[in-house]
Amino acid sequence: MTFALSARSRAELKGVHPDLVAVVGRAIVLTVQDFTVHDGVRTLAQQKALVRTGASKTLNSRHLIRPDGFGHAVDLVPWIGGRPRWDWKPIYPIAAAMRRAAVERGVRIRWGGVWDRLLNDLPETAAGLEAAVRAYCTRHPGPDFIDGPHFELVG
Repeated sequence: MTFALSARSRAELKGVHPDLVAVVGRAIVLTVQDFTVHDGVRTLAQQKALVRTGASKTLNSRHLIRPDGFGHAVDLVPWIGGRPRWDWKPIYPIAAAMRRAAVERGVRIRWGGVWDRLLNDLPETAAGLEAAVRAYCTRHPGPDFIDGPHFELVG
């Protein structure tokens, strides 16, 4: 089955760097798990509110407009049964599709599931990515902020 970005997802991509938009556009075709673009560009007020509630840990988010005039991050949430779901299991196939799309397009991506390595350098499969998250959590025990839906440009 091939998925496509909804009008709402396309609207969330407005203002996001074209390289990241291209990767997301390719990933939705490659993925075996449908997803929605939950967040693209955020305002500073939105980001402050997310930090206040603990949904984000920084005011230096790559969702904010960067000096080049674009946001450099997206949150891709699994779309299951007609609604977004923040379950980890369906996030892994989305990350695998994003990895493949990033490698195909030569775009360097960091994934919130494993902050200390590029997504491009992680395993290709959903199972491999799940193992990479477990390994990351072992390397970084404690209250690290693991954010599976988050993908951002590097560079």
